[in-house]
Amino acid sequence: MQPLAYRALPASQLPGVLWPALPGINGQRMLAMQFQFSQSEGWPLLKLREAQFAQLALLLRHACDTVPFYRERLSGIALDGPLNTRTFATIPLLRRADVQSHFKSMVSSACPPDHGAAKEGQTSGSTGRPISFVGTELTEAFWHAFTLRDHLWHNRDFSAKLAAIRSRVAPGSGTGWGESTDSAFRTGPAVMCNTERPIAEQAQWLMQENPHYLISVASNLQALAKYCRVHGLRPSSLREVRTYGEALHPDARSEIRAAWNVPLTDMYSCREAGYLALQCPQHEHYHVQAESIYFELLNAAGKPCVAGEKGRVVITTLHNFAMPLIRYEIGDYAEAGEPCDCGRGLPVIRRILGRVRNMLRLPDGSQRHPRFGEAQFGAIAPVLQFQVVQKSLNEIEVALVVARPLTEQEEDTMRALILKNLGHPFNLTFSYRAEIPLLPSGKYEDFRSEILT
Repeated sequence: MQPLAYRALPASQLPGVLWPALPGINGQRMLAMQFQFSQSEGWPLLKLREAQFAQLALLLRHACDTVPFYRERLSGIALDGPLNTRTFATIPLLRRADVQSHFKSMVSSACPPDHGAAKEGQTSGSTGRPISFVGTELTEAFWHAFTLRDHLWHNRDFSAKLAAIRSRVAPGSGTGWGESTDSAFRTGPAVMCNTERPIAEQAQWLMQENPHYLISVASNLQALAKYCRVHGLRPSSLREVRTYGEALHPDARSEIRAAWNVPLTDMYSCREAGYLALQCPQHEHYHVQAESIYFELLNAAGKPCVAGEKGRVVITTLHNFAMPLIRYEIGDYAEAGEPCDCGRGLPVIRRILGRVRNMLRLPDGSQRHPRFGEAQFGAIAPVLQFQVVQKSLNEIEVALVVARPLTEQEEDTMRALILKNLGHPFNLTFSYRAEIPLLPSGKYEDFRSEILT
């Protein structure tokens, strides 16, 4: 067993001082945020709302002053008086199509310099409508802070070995878990694998690395667990698996328990807004990260959902002054939960219903998590929405909603990009739609396999 100073205490950056630790400036900020989180997570909902609306009032005034899109949209909203749920609900919902159409006019002309450099990113397209967004070093800091909060909530051993299976990463190993933890704590080794590798290869890699903690997107982990169960593969050191990026399949927790006899901890996030909710340490439901997100669940009538009711997820980022997302409907559905008995006053999401992905099947029988290169679609052609459907082991259909008909050259370029990312020379055809509808459950699948299993 490692000494307590290595396992649990913050990392000191001052020579000759081990305890009490004196971290560097980034570690000090991270720990200061964790201290505040430890206070605010115990507040009653009314106090949380007061703090959120004080922050929202700053954001709305900034948006009116510096963001052309919101200058017009918020012109009829009374922002001089106290902000409350009733006033805030009069702001029109922001759709993904709005962000696609008005991206340039949604970027602030005067983001506060102390928020750090602004950086543009793209969503993965898991709702079928990929968008561009802008964040800052401040929004990135909140992302890291909530990652650390999740580790602390679940009492993870920072000296242990972490394995991550992600897309768009170079396989390899490192000496720490990453920026979220390493600025404040000493951490053990970390290893990386790419989701594009076939499941059988991922399983072999997992057995060789034998980590204590494993993280990947939900559908990839479920497929990996199923493969390992069938082939009797169980890493002896594994203590917990963590999932992100999509809604859990109803059988995911039981399949992972059957395969590896470890618990599953899920996280709810999106690229354009960061963490939305973390799984409660004592239950399988989720706590909204209210210090960074104002979270609404709206029913079919546009009213807030009560416990047990399912509705559309609408979020407002509290600290993104570079490109505010105000009452942004992200395309997910979720079920509202009752207050939690764990002592945290953070709002509860009982279940997340959106963003389920399937696995791509190759003619040799292997499976992999699909990617399409969707972040590059907009640079090739005016694609507003897409859906990739695997019709057979050799046939792929890509349904597109476009602003205008594509040229033959644009189709060829799109086809080459998608096939390169899928990693196999499928027979790929395009079809054009006026709209790609939601499933009856309210979900949207950007990839669907029609191969019977």
